[in-house]
Amino acid sequence: MAHFNDFGNPQVAALPAHLKQFIVDQHYEHYTPVDHAVWRYVMRQNYSYLKDVAYYPYIPGLEKAGLTIEKIPSLQEMNDALAKIGWGAVTVDGFIPPAAFMEYQAYRVLVIAADIRQLNHIEYTPAPDIIHESAGHAPIIADKDYHEYLSYFGSIGAKAMFSAQDFELYEAIRALSILKEMPQAIEDDIKAAEELLAQRQENMGEPSEMALLSRLHWWTVEYGLIGTLENPKIYGAGLLSSIGESVSCMKSDIKKLPYNIDTINYTYDITKTQPQLFVTPTFQNLIDVLETFANTMAFRRGGAYGLRKAIESKNTCTAVYSSGLQLTGTFTDFTSDKDGNPVYIRTTGPSALAVNNKQLSGHGRDYHKDGFSSPAGKLKDYAMPVENLNNSDLNYFGIEEGKAVVLEFESGITISGMVKSIHSSNGKTQLITFTDCTVKDKVGNLLFDPSWGVYDMAVGEQIISVFCGAADKDAFEDIAYKSTTGTYHADYDGRTIELHHLYQQVRNRRHNGGDLGFLGNVWLRLQKEHHDDWLCPLEILEILEHEEVEADVAKEIRVFLEQKAADEPEYKKLISDGFYLIKHPVEQKLVV
Repeated sequence: MAHFNDFGNPQVAALPAHLKQFIVDQHYEHYTPVDHAVWRYVMRQNYSYLKDVAYYPYIPGLEKAGLTIEKIPSLQEMNDALAKIGWGAVTVDGFIPPAAFMEYQAYRVLVIAADIRQLNHIEYTPAPDIIHESAGHAPIIADKDYHEYLSYFGSIGAKAMFSAQDFELYEAIRALSILKEMPQAIEDDIKAAEELLAQRQENMGEPSEMALLSRLHWWTVEYGLIGTLENPKIYGAGLLSSIGESVSCMKSDIKKLPYNIDTINYTYDITKTQPQLFVTPTFQNLIDVLETFANTMAFRRGGAYGLRKAIESKNTCTAVYSSGLQLTGTFTDFTSDKDGNPVYIRTTGPSALAVNNKQLSGHGRDYHKDGFSSPAGKLKDYAMPVENLNNSDLNYFGIEEGKAVVLEFESGITISGMVKSIHSSNGKTQLITFTDCTVKDKVGNLLFDPSWGVYDMAVGEQIISVFCGAADKDAFEDIAYKSTTGTYHADYDGRTIELHHLYQQVRNRRHNGGDLGFLGNVWLRLQKEHHDDWLCPLEILEILEHEEVEADVAKEIRVFLEQKAADEPEYKKLISDGFYLIKHPVEQKLVV
């Protein structure tokens, strides 16, 4: 992990260790003059177009998020600005696992991919980049209702059940996005990655809670519209950061549907233009739909339903007893009574006990390395659940340290042994530890033998919640899954470095003024050595036409660009949009 810097931002400083592992240094010095030109082009286009179709706070939100049109933002600038609205930002290496992404949102920290799209992907990239994350997500966070939704979504998503197939899909998406950003990527490799992604999408089986939540996230946070079906505005970051799709999405051939709970039935493909979009009348409606879905999730339903979901996930999960005790591990089995209530629970492999998301001393994964098993439910002939008995009550029933006791549960499970210790907190009895202990089920099958050592009995009448992940992630060493596939970072040859210098010269002239004559020399070098480039000539033309000088050079450049747009259709819209902005420059208040 890179050296951790919280940038003086309280939200970033509060991040736990298992999330800090994803943070990488921004390495601002690695951004090239071409990168800054890409940022500037996209931001100018966005400002020109989105001021009319984006949800109102987008434009003032740029300033509130510490963003300008002229240059890629530094993380420090963003954190200084976002701190004023109770958020922060960190840079990461491409896509991170969905569960970690959700947790960052819950901590009110924006996850920003440090890289920026290549010039040949200026309209859209399937890979997360700083344009998408900062120019897309950050400005709308200034809206209080929206950022409340975003952090609430993160807190719900952080508890979602996910499957092995979810991880496999994540890896396929990450691998494809990296390949598509590699200039020298082999077409066969891209095709193979696309086929693998399609195969995994088609073989997901029943979607997990995380998979369904990711759909709600996609159709709101990434591709959401707000307003009426007839006159929607853009608030989704995927649209706000795509100068191609932000235009095409408003056309009538893209269906606009009301956003409601049925939206979870719509899958999505990150590599394609969206065939339909969903319109919410208000941000409160987003919270209402999320709440409806959250009520179906294991962390709210608990009981046998939640335990079954935990077993199906085959991941580290946590079950919460009604006493407040939390059992973390890989759940493999449980038995229920005639009413379907869990009465005996088992985990396999390293397990741990916690309360209030803090691991109990002496009850970590090293101690419970072979798993954990314990009954749940009420004791027979006890009117009150054991968790609600205070020390006097426990002593009355003979449950006190140093004394032998026999406890029979309503389920028929019997525990007999010497009470070694009793753990209580928050007014609840949560754990009773026995020595010389025997545990049997209702037909006499042995569940625990005295020779196996000390027996820890979890106390709790019910399992009130089950969620994915550990209760105390850092203590459990539940380091969130991290991909071993690294993003692509270019090594520039001499010719490309020269192109960077030409871009920088144009940038310097725009910022600092001075003699314009040398721009003609830059143009000559571009013609001779970099005839494929269109953006640097466009930036030169912008300066010359605004200052009404070097008319012959300006005319040459315009003819060149018009010819390129005619000969190479993929550049036609980019160049014509550039011409439009030369004639209709954006307001300067956001330009440094």
